[in-house]
Amino acid sequence: MRIAHVTATFPPYYAGTGMVCYHNAQELARRGHQVTVFTAAYPPGDFEYPAEFTVKRLPVLLRFGNAPLLPNLLQMKGFDIIHLHHPFIFGAEMVWAVSKLRKIPYVLTHHNDLIGNGLRRYIFDLYSAVSIRLVFSGARKFAVVSLDHANGCRLANLYSRRWSDVVEVPNGVDTGLFKPGLDGTVIRKQHGIPAEASVTLFVGALDRAHHFKGADLLLKAFAAIKDREAVLVFIGDGDLKVGLIAMARSLGLSDRVYFLGAIANENLPPYYAMADVVVLPSIPPESFGMVLIESMACGTPVIASNLPGVRTVVADGQDGYLVEPGDVGGLAESMRRLLDDPLLRREMGQRGRVKVEAKYTWPVVVDRLETIYLELKKGS
Repeated sequence: MRIAHVTATFPPYYAGTGMVCYHNAQELARRGHQVTVFTAAYPPGDFEYPAEFTVKRLPVLLRFGNAPLLPNLLQMKGFDIIHLHHPFIFGAEMVWAVSKLRKIPYVLTHHNDLIGNGLRRYIFDLYSAVSIRLVFSGARKFAVVSLDHANGCRLANLYSRRWSDVVEVPNGVDTGLFKPGLDGTVIRKQHGIPAEASVTLFVGALDRAHHFKGADLLLKAFAAIKDREAVLVFIGDGDLKVGLIAMARSLGLSDRVYFLGAIANENLPPYYAMADVVVLPSIPPESFGMVLIESMACGTPVIASNLPGVRTVVADGQDGYLVEPGDVGGLAESMRRLLDDPLLRREMGQRGRVKVEAKYTWPVVVDRLETIYLELKKGS
């Protein structure tokens, strides 16, 4: 099949949606499909992609946050299926138009809701009211990261009207790259992290588009961990980083918090190996949390927020802990429990790896996606 994937973000910008698109494209191409990814030429600069699939980085006419206006999307043609990674302000409407004009069916994955702060909140709400019903009406199938999230997100009412078209296709992880037994000591030496320190790790973009990842909540919770040998490590970059550094200083944590900047996805595994626990203290619109399954694949236990979708990834008390969103005290208590108990960490990490191998490898995930495409092509 000739398959087009359309996404607002894509490497070298590292975030969940773009990485899902990347691995979907790669696995589909390995199965013999002709796959082309359409995305923005942002951030600027060259990037080396695998030879298996084609990436077209289109000129950006204007950009609103992570929403680029790409007029050249209207030139898409010759495909059997279009897969839209949503939300994509501007791009989603163009996929709808191309589908109507060229009679190409499209599948839609809604990765998370559009929820902003301040003025952005009103802009997002207005956009959603005008656009999302139109874009959803044109999609032939919905590939949701979990049925739980589909039932609990802001678009649940739209899903409920066409529940027979909703298929659970979770995010995945490369279990050959992310695996237990890796050596994290080199990473500690590289960044000056003491060998005897316990490490709590956060992985995620530190920009306004990902404010919901809860990096500030994690800093507040970590302030309650009084063990001087406990350190907190942030991997990620963006316009919120300066404020987080200032917050760490104001909390008296400067000597125990490390900001390592952005790390390419393929270089992350030894960082997970270095960590004793990985924490993702998100608030809505978090829908899944790819860092959770990356950590679990490496045998490192996790702490996450009890949110629709996220709670399908983490089994509370089995391979990690779930904490109510925004509960700083509960977050601190869960961290203490894991940091104080090496046996518990090891057991949770082992159970997490078993789960990932069963549910979240890319071949297992793309089996489901490929089935959707084949059914659509057969029915067209």
